Amino acid sequence: MTPTGPSRPGWRGFWTFAHRYLGLVAAPFLFVTGLTGAVISWDHELDDLLNPHLVEARASGPALPPLELAREIEARYPELRVTFVPLAVEPGHSLGFGVQPRVDPATGRLHEPGFNQVFMDPASGEELGKREWGAVWPITSENFVSFLYKLHFSLHLPEIGGIDRWGIWLLGIIAIGWTLDCFVGFYLTLPARRRARAVDDEAADEAALAGRSFWQRWKPAWKVRRKAGTYKLNYDLHRAFSLWTWLLLFIVAFTAFSLNLRREVFFPMMSMVSQVTPTPFDVRKPQPLHAPLDPAVGFAEIIERASAEAGRRGWQEPAGSVFYAQHFGIYGVQFFHPESDHGSGGVGHKRLYYDGADGRLLGERLPWKGTAADIFVQAQFPLHSGRILGLPGRILISVMGLVIAMLSVTGVYIWWKKRAARLKSAVRRQADGKLAAGAVLD
Repeated sequence: MTPTGPSRPGWRGFWTFAHRYLGLVAAPFLFVTGLTGAVISWDHELDDLLNPHLVEARASGPALPPLELAREIEARYPELRVTFVPLAVEPGHSLGFGVQPRVDPATGRLHEPGFNQVFMDPASGEELGKREWGAVWPITSENFVSFLYKLHFSLHLPEIGGIDRWGIWLLGIIAIGWTLDCFVGFYLTLPARRRARAVDDEAADEAALAGRSFWQRWKPAWKVRRKAGTYKLNYDLHRAFSLWTWLLLFIVAFTAFSLNLRREVFFPMMSMVSQVTPTPFDVRKPQPLHAPLDPAVGFAEIIERASAEAGRRGWQEPAGSVFYAQHFGIYGVQFFHPESDHGSGGVGHKRLYYDGADGRLLGERLPWKGTAADIFVQAQFPLHSGRILGLPGRILISVMGLVIAMLSVTGVYIWWKKRAARLKSAVRRQADGKLAAGAVLD
């Protein structure tokens, strides 16, 4: 949202300055995340469309045990550890295994295999392909969607000092500024209490409305003048779209912050104001990047324990997948039917956590269950992705991504035009001053 004039005194002038430079700093990041967000709302569908050779099974017949396929992958690639095993087999679909590198004894650092996913035919055990999810280069049909996905939340910033979260933190900080700027921008669309000096087009428009009711003075901010010139069109698009979509902009901004800075800021902040049930990941410090934890308990034992525990709890869903977070030493077993692998409303599935060192139960995660704060924390990704509303929500978020990119471009354009006008005015005043000084000397 654009302020209505650079010369406003007092608080309005301060918030105008804040909005201008918060917007300029955030604009390139919001442009990138807006466009990528519009695309990755359809990540699964696009990935399946682009890569049928990876996601479609070729052989028919009964499926081999997924753990047997996982052992085959580790035997074929001893420098890797399988860290994600899909247990739910869908007819006609491959099984996508997640893999992570082990430490190279020669260097003390992780191997660099060049891929982190392996796709297997569940009936024949044939390897259908492998890829690096989120690879930066080269961009191919196999990693195109994941490239955009990772760009969206991390900018692909490289590891520095053994830390690979710099991009995530940076975008989290940008999101905090954006969240605050939502309120600043909204305030600046409100009519000024005092009569504006007509120093530019916007102030002149406001001055002409002085003396009318609040709504009569605010009403033009919600409209787009399509035949008033390029500058006014950009100005109106920026201001009007910001007002009409304000609630969605705030939700996207806030959830971007909460997702990127969950461990560092959001969870501690929530814990200060309400009762939040921590996950094992919230109470355990991760290992350094090149020092992962080797599990003492295997997948088979964890699945057996989790399935027995789920039965005691009366859960009807079977174990659908199991993962091992090697930098936390934590297993997670998710329970769902094969046809619902993406979760209800984007919030995920029932989940049990186990310690990789001794196999003890660490906790649970139940979708849409817990305290009010727990449910609020769970809702962050479904809100950000639009999946909380199903297909209509995903369409809405995809459109919002384009709106955010448009607001970034129009905001920078408005600043550039106003800056050019201020520079031109300064040059004119300087020239007038020289003429006046010459007249006095004459």
